[in-house]
Amino acid sequence: MTNTRCGHWPTPISAELLTTQGVRLSDPQAVGDTLYWLETRPQDKGRSVIVCAQGGDLLPAPHSIRTRIQEYGGTPYLATHDGIFYVLDADQRIYVYDPSTKTSRALTAEGAWRYADFCVDPQRNRLLAVREDCSRDSHNPTSDIIALDLDSLQLEVLVSGADFYSNPRLSPNGQQLSFLRWDHPNMPWDNTECVLADLNSQGSIVHSKVIAGGSGESVFQPQWSPAGELFFVSDRSNWWNIYRWNGVAAEAICTLDAEFATPQWVFGMSTYGFLSATTLFCCFSQAGVWQVGLIDVEHKTLQPIETPLRDISSLWCRPGSESAQGRAWFLGATTTQGAQLWHYHAGTCAPLNENRFALDSRYLSQAQAITFPTRDGEVAHGFFYAPTNANHSVAPDELPPLLVMCHGGPTGATETSLNLKIQFWTSRGFTVLDVNYRGSTGYGRQYRDRLKHHWGITDVIDVCSGVDYLVAQQRIDKDKVAIRGSSAGGYTVLAALTFSNTFKAGASLYGIGDLEALARDTHKFEAHYLDSLVGEYPAEQATYRARSPIHHIDQLNCPVIFLQGLQDKVVPPAQAEAMVTALQQKGIMAHYITFEEEGHGFRQAHNIQRALNEELAFYLTLFGET
Repeated sequence: MTNTRCGHWPTPISAELLTTQGVRLSDPQAVGDTLYWLETRPQDKGRSVIVCAQGGDLLPAPHSIRTRIQEYGGTPYLATHDGIFYVLDADQRIYVYDPSTKTSRALTAEGAWRYADFCVDPQRNRLLAVREDCSRDSHNPTSDIIALDLDSLQLEVLVSGADFYSNPRLSPNGQQLSFLRWDHPNMPWDNTECVLADLNSQGSIVHSKVIAGGSGESVFQPQWSPAGELFFVSDRSNWWNIYRWNGVAAEAICTLDAEFATPQWVFGMSTYGFLSATTLFCCFSQAGVWQVGLIDVEHKTLQPIETPLRDISSLWCRPGSESAQGRAWFLGATTTQGAQLWHYHAGTCAPLNENRFALDSRYLSQAQAITFPTRDGEVAHGFFYAPTNANHSVAPDELPPLLVMCHGGPTGATETSLNLKIQFWTSRGFTVLDVNYRGSTGYGRQYRDRLKHHWGITDVIDVCSGVDYLVAQQRIDKDKVAIRGSSAGGYTVLAALTFSNTFKAGASLYGIGDLEALARDTHKFEAHYLDSLVGEYPAEQATYRARSPIHHIDQLNCPVIFLQGLQDKVVPPAQAEAMVTALQQKGIMAHYITFEEEGHGFRQAHNIQRALNEELAFYLTLFGET
């Protein structure tokens, strides 16, 4: 091994490699023995395509499948025996694809509407969906559940009145409809209501009642079993566990200090399904690591399944019959392999395809879970990644630079599976600390709620405390400490740079510098998110200003790089531009890199590459390593 200075280690993990191998898989669905999934391809300008295992892409370029409902979107299609219903990105209309003729036809009219969360009503030959109506007020659209008659193409509003809806699902006999609803100022991980409605023969609601949720309880993924029983996930015990509605009350099916759900940022999220009326296939998280298991509904027991997986999502099950066992498909990632399609059958989990992308493991840093004390006397969690390279090591007289990472949300969590964006840094000689600050998911509701009214305070304490912990252990160079984050993580970056002296530089990717501007300008889904994280606006305007870096530029004294999509509607470019202008007027280095065609997050290959390479050059320049 040689002792090239940290940050300059040659590595095969380039920005180009990230995008070449960066096809994002999502939303597997099976119809009989035919499997479909979605691929989002950075090399094709971020185009999303429905892929059939037996037939390849369903639609040719430039068609892209994507719903922009609530800006973050979600699952944009539903595969059935009669066709594949999908949302076309270009016009946000619902189409149906006929696999036999390989043709599509539009089902909804042109207009300012967005759709997601499809459910077929076979008895009445109609499609149910959540609709967002932007025709009257694009900034504050209405939400409802609609039924689309597949013969006449007439559209009927089934449910309306709440601010948000999700998960409309019909019982197997078609006589009941379950769904979730919530109102401002709640987010779906704060307070949702699970509604059970009775339908008449025409499919109209004749009676409904709330069976779970409300009063500070978050319900996730209501779903009907093959036997016609309604299941759902609730955090009423502090942990997101699985429950069953018995007609009178909700009974716990599996009680465990683990999370069987994740924050519902997008439509169509799934963490469990039915292999039969009495067996659930599920995924759950403990201490930030995901795993899979089987739940015996009658005996209320969980049997974990041994796999190398560390991150699991998009679970889809096909119940079995008397002659055939049920099957499950899902996305799974390990410490050495990114997300792949996995399959469960007869007690065995295995990837569907051979690993066609294998990096030399000697270049891969493994996550080490750490729990560290915080400056205010509590604890926070994170994952430590040491510099790792097959041909280079840290010199005896050197300590490596540290890059602290802040996940978005802020209600979210970091993962421990292979993340090439982390390996990009560690294989060059950087240490990485990926922080699950208080407010993150995966550690119970109490930990998740710890950020309420303390955003910009508690998360900043935690990222700074993580640095304290590593400095005390002499694992990093305290004079070469940077922090990076995107979206809400970008706010933590700017707040940490402003309200502490821990960091020498920072990178804000479409981050927030002005909380007031965010409260005024952001989209409907997050319009009142800050009510719980900061306080009600404008009643607590003083608090917003006190925690906004833009109003305390005098305290921000280190260089910052800003990376911003100019089409971003979640965190508009004005946020970054105000910070850049203020810093430049003060004489502080502020690099501003913009991407004309990008929104909230970068999807196109050349933009992803440019962003990473610009950020690397920024750090090396600052740390005197060029």
